[in-house]
Order: sequence, then structure tokens, then C-alpha cells
Amino acid sequence: MTACIALLGGSFDPVHNGHIALAAHFVQLLHADRLRVIPTLPWQKSALVATPEQRAEMARLAFAGQPFAAEIDRQEIERNKPTYTVDTLRALRAELGEATSLCFLMGADQLERFDTWHDWQSLFGLANFCVAARPGFTLDGPQVPRAVAAEFRQRLAPPHTVRATPAGLACLAPDLAVDISATRIRAALQQGGEANSLVPQVVLDYIEQHNLYKN
Repeated sequence: MTACIALLGGSFDPVHNGHIALAAHFVQLLHADRLRVIPTLPWQKSALVATPEQRAEMARLAFAGQPFAAEIDRQEIERNKPTYTVDTLRALRAELGEATSLCFLMGADQLERFDTWHDWQSLFGLANFCVAARPGFTLDGPQVPRAVAAEFRQRLAPPHTVRATPAGLACLAPDLAVDISATRIRAALQQGGEANSLVPQVVLDYIEQHNLYKN
């Protein structure tokens, strides 16, 4: 059987329960063998609060207690410069081989600006893309760029087909509603508010120990 690796990239500033829910949902849906969690140095975002090491450690703590195999992939933070998803996928493809099914996980909000990703149309030659669609979301909606919608529509396939295919397919999971914003969490922490329902306790403990996201 083809090996299937789920990939979850993000700034994780901080990691939150939405990241975990997204990963868990697709790991189960795809029967993925492993999850690679990739802390990023995104070129599209403004300055991050936590250091790369802190963000990687928060991700490690959050995913260590999950009932599926997960590992932290440090390649982007070790490059020590803003990087593109296409570069990371090329490196993963070189490492894991042409036959491995690489499944990049993302939320619907990322799909809405997918055409701003560097060299976005070549990404399908390197991986499959699995999107958690919030209730009421459709590819034909006004938020999704027309070119992105057309590309995804022609590549749509059921999870079992995506799992068995190295790259080039897309999967929409319409039954996962995740509405958690890292910006909202940072604001709550900064104001001394409660974030218990949004962030794993082990991560909250780390944030407290390292005095992160305070004024």
C-alpha cells in the first residue's frame, strides 16, 4: 500500500485546538500513516510574536498527546528565512520518494488566498491538497478566486483515492467547522482573558512559563 503522509504547516503562534482538530480529522479520513507538523517562517505574514524555537516546541507539546503518530518537521525554521510552500514540498518529495502520497492540509480561509502562494499552480505536481470547508462553503462561493476554484474542481476526489495517489488531487471535507483565530487567542492572552477552550493546557502552561503574549 502507498504510504500516506499528512502535512500541516502553520506559524503556530500559538498552536491551538483548531490545528489539532484539522489534523485529527484528515488523519482519520485519509488513514494517514503519519502527520508532519511544519512550523513556518511565512513570507506573507507580519512579524511573529514567539520565536521559531518556541513555536516548534508549542507544536511538539500540542501534538505529543494525540492518538496518532506526529512529528515536528523543522526544515522551514532551520532555513532561517521566509520560505515558500513549494520549496518545502520539493524537499519532502525528494526525501520521501515519488510514490508517497503527500497530503497538505489547509482550512477554507487559506483556499481563499491560494492564488497568492508562490508558484501555486505547480504545487499540485508535488502534493494533494485537503481542505476543511466550513458549513455553507462551496468552491463556487465569491470568496474563492475563480482560477483556484476551477483548479480544485477538476482535481476533486474521494479520500480513499487521494490517499492512494502521490499528488495532483484535491479533497474537501465539508463537515469540519473550525473557527479559531491565533490573533484572537493572542488578544485574549494579552488582556488576561481565558483561552482554555482554544489552546491545549500543556501549551497554555508553556505560554505562562515563558511569559508569552503579554503586554
